[in-house]
Amino acid sequence: MKLDRVLDFAKLLLERAVQQGDITVDGTMGNGHDTVFLAQLVGETGHVYSFDIQEQAIHTTANKLETEHLQKRCTLVHDGHEQLDTYITGEHAGKITGAIYNLGYLPGGDKSIITQADTTIASLEKLFDMMAPEGIIVLVIYHGHPGGEAERDALMHYVQNLSQQKAHVLKYDFINQVHSPPFLIAIEKR
Repeated sequence: MKLDRVLDFAKLLLERAVQQGDITVDGTMGNGHDTVFLAQLVGETGHVYSFDIQEQAIHTTANKLETEHLQKRCTLVHDGHEQLDTYITGEHAGKITGAIYNLGYLPGGDKSIITQADTTIASLEKLFDMMAPEGIIVLVIYHGHPGGEAERDALMHYVQNLSQQKAHVLKYDFINQVHSPPFLIAIEKR
């Protein structure tokens, strides 16, 4: 397949936005794959803030970072992403060049614990103000689980109403697949 899958396209967008020395955010730490990816992008002089409400995610991600010798580049936060302004210091506000959220539930975890539209939108509003110009926020929206459609619809309403003077918003999805495939929303700050 020559078209990028959703997660591959997400990485491509982040690779374009993030340089060594930059500040990034993983809004949904999960199993640590995106945190490790961002830590590699920012290099030794950059930093990743990674958030999750589940202890399992913190433990799994910490182990991955230690294996890759990347733990010094990351701050793992055991709290909801809507609290990110509590943890990202003033020196990093306005300097965030890339962020990613994989919305839904923790793969391999408790499927009843899912991301929620209200906390995700609250997080996005705070994060957008902290983004550098041309910084990109990537949302990978998994919506084929109970509660996923409501979050999807609320997020679509939110991003469709962002001012085009403040942001470019892109939707990337495969429209002929069955079983509610994930899709991507990218928000680039102008």
